Amino acid sequence: MSHPGWQELTFETTQPRVEALEDWLFAQGAVAVTLEDNADEPLLEPGPGETPLWQQVKVVALFNEGIDLDPVIEAVPAELIDTGTPAPAHIPDQDWERAWMDNFHPMQMGERLWICPSWTTPPQPEAVNIILDPGLAFGTGTHPTTAMCLRSLDRYITTGMQVIDFGCGTGILAIAALKLGAQQALAVDNDPQAITATKQNAERNQVASAQLEIALPEDVAWAPIQESADIVVANILAGPLEALAPQLKSLVKSGGRLILAGLLTNQAESLIDAYAPEIELTIEQEIEGWVLLGGKRC
Repeated sequence: MSHPGWQELTFETTQPRVEALEDWLFAQGAVAVTLEDNADEPLLEPGPGETPLWQQVKVVALFNEGIDLDPVIEAVPAELIDTGTPAPAHIPDQDWERAWMDNFHPMQMGERLWICPSWTTPPQPEAVNIILDPGLAFGTGTHPTTAMCLRSLDRYITTGMQVIDFGCGTGILAIAALKLGAQQALAVDNDPQAITATKQNAERNQVASAQLEIALPEDVAWAPIQESADIVVANILAGPLEALAPQLKSLVKSGGRLILAGLLTNQAESLIDAYAPEIELTIEQEIEGWVLLGGKRC
């Protein structure tokens, strides 16, 4: 017997009130609550363990078809929403898992590299294929900043390189570097969740543990690897990238390359200044207002 479908209520609110509104909706019987941008606001790729939120948020609650939503609509706390009384919308039932999976397909990143969900067959079996399932997790290849980093690695990685992925998230950049021919990679993140995710993805992609060191920053012996990396890539946020400038510069060998992402176009100039004169960064890629900076160490 097919499911009769669902009812949907949509509310407009602001970031500080989202959690309270979510809790209230679940208490009224909502089976799911999703969040959407309500002001066409650029959203940074979430860091490890973070939940991405906009300043203006649309909160969409899903209820079973048989629930009378009139009492819910009348009782919603006025201090939690910005708009008046919403009208329920009917949502037909469907195979939600299949619909989710159908939205994600293999993505080519440069000339050699593909990111492939686990349920698909790689379009080019002879290419460098990274198996990684997308989702809300950080660093899946679906965000412009990750995509630009992958394309840059595809362009610059050659056999035998030493690579450092600073702020590794899922480990996608370190794994891609090794698959593209790097000899060794160090994946560093300050979130234990990211360390776990990177280890799991490395195993899924049959990356040898001897090739990939995965660690929290406090567990890395930094002194022996000063000026050792052929490529340092950091896909974080503009603020941390500026604060980390002395450390990231110190890891790049003479003639090595630094790749920075996680910043908007209007944030590029201050970062270029922060890394000069040792590394002359330029905007190498731009997607949807996001930029990737790259440059060689003198």
